[in-house]
Amino acid sequence: MKKSKNLKVAIVMGSQSDFKTMKLSANILKKIGVQFETKIISAHRTPKRMYEFAESASRNNIGVIIAGAGGSAHLPGMISAITSIPVLGVPVESKKLKGLDSLLSIAQMPKGIPVGTLAIGEDGAINAALLAAAIIANSNPAVKKKLNNWRSSQTRSVKKNPK
Repeated sequence: MKKSKNLKVAIVMGSQSDFKTMKLSANILKKIGVQFETKIISAHRTPKRMYEFAESASRNNIGVIIAGAGGSAHLPGMISAITSIPVLGVPVESKKLKGLDSLLSIAQMPKGIPVGTLAIGEDGAINAALLAAAIIANSNPAVKKKLNNWRSSQTRSVKKNPK
């Protein structure tokens, strides 16, 4: 990974309908101050776009890729097969199997092509952003400070006693 203070996160998704879930990743990254970009890239409908994105990600200063996909969910694995940049897969909840199909498609990658797989849906999108920020924080002290502040704020928000 390039040692740069300006590495950014790419949030990619298979379709416009996935943005409802994936915008939660964007919201967290905004709060923590991590630079990011968003794109719609379908492994099945836009394979050339997917290949060009993955192949050029390092040159475009991408440090982590968050890939959200539903159904057969090939996007995270296909991107990971092309680039050595960390790929975090977010299974988007599907209508037919409530996201279980997405989860299994992302989690069951063959050895040699890793994809960090998060929870189905909103929790996965939020945690993917936090994990991406933690990865970026390894080479960016400003992001590390903001991430630590975010976590401290989360801790302070938990009451000690019920009311």
